[in-house]
Amino acid sequence: MEKDILISLIKLVAGISFIVKGADVLIEGSSSLARRAGIPEFVIGLTLVAFGTSLPELTVNVQASLKGASEITLGNVIGSNIANILLILGVAGLIRPLSIHRTFVKKEIPLNFLSIVLLFALVSDRVLDGASVALISRSEGLVLMTTFVGYLYFLAAFLEREKIDDEGKRLGFIKAILFILLGFVGLFLGSEWTVDGGVSLATALGVSQVIIGLFLIAIGTSLPELTTSAVAAYRGNSDIALGNVAGSNIFNISLVLGTSALINPIPVPERVFKDLSLLLIATFFLLLSNYTGSRYTVSRIEAGFFLVIYVLYAVYSWYMEIWR
Repeated sequence: MEKDILISLIKLVAGISFIVKGADVLIEGSSSLARRAGIPEFVIGLTLVAFGTSLPELTVNVQASLKGASEITLGNVIGSNIANILLILGVAGLIRPLSIHRTFVKKEIPLNFLSIVLLFALVSDRVLDGASVALISRSEGLVLMTTFVGYLYFLAAFLEREKIDDEGKRLGFIKAILFILLGFVGLFLGSEWTVDGGVSLATALGVSQVIIGLFLIAIGTSLPELTTSAVAAYRGNSDIALGNVAGSNIFNISLVLGTSALINPIPVPERVFKDLSLLLIATFFLLLSNYTGSRYTVSRIEAGFFLVIYVLYAVYSWYMEIWR
């Protein structure tokens, strides 16, 4: 039993490591190749925002859907989004208080709220339709993908108005192609190992796949956001730290969950409403932090509060799952 748990953990950690590094290498190679091809910088930025930090969640969820482990997909998305606000912004805010741009408060946070409300509606088959089984169907996956396209349009309009840095790193042509190929290999192998390791670990521990997706896989696939936001906070680039989290949350619900549902309908576990409620509350706390204490700032005290809430949520969830 202990051997099975250890092997599953090793497979899970190795898989997540391959995914994170594969996404990083793929983005670097792709952006370099795009610059050499003369593609406008705002298009590159849009592409990176759309797929960059969400690639780990996307590859894990696609693999989970193909393998019939769809319970992992919903847990991974909701868990990643909760971790993005409470864990990642908590860590970034402790490093340095985060100044929040008014545009972020007026546009990004409301869009996050709307995406959560939409997800609430999609998982409420039992409540709204009286259905015996709740699923995010393929048609609902198409709705999520449509919202993804709409958000891309919003980003394109926003990026066109922004001043973009033209001094991006350029690799040699052969090296860029090699980076892209290695990135895809890393994402494929990593997602395969992550899903297999996650399912095996859930079986060995006697917990649901949702719990593994909510915490172990969600935190692992959120590592790009965590490192990006922590470094941005350390350097005083609050807009990057906050924009990275808000954009990633919208992409996770629209692109990642939409793609997963198109491949295979996603079963909705009963506990999903508790987790979605916490995500809604966490987003509300983020909005509230703009009007308490220092205006338009996430202070160290507020960041610490985010972290405490996340730790309590994790402990409570594991306790209730193990002792159910």
